[in-house]
Amino acid sequence: MVYMAEPSVREDCRHFVGRSTAGGERILRCRIDVNETDPFACPEGCLFWEGRRVSGAGWTVSADDQPE
Repeated sequence: MVYMAEPSVREDCRHFVGRSTAGGERILRCRIDVNETDPFACPEGCLFWEGRRVSGAGWTVSADDQPE
């Protein structure tokens, strides 16, 4: 589904995926499908939320920088 307005999502969750189309529209979704679909939103207190550590673009996180 494509939405024009910014929905209530937790973009800091590792299951969040956001893409832009060639037409400039933004496609948002949850990889494990626990979101509310219309409008796309993360459920309040989602049990599946996991913090996004680092992108897969070759970055690394040292043990000292891990969140507690």
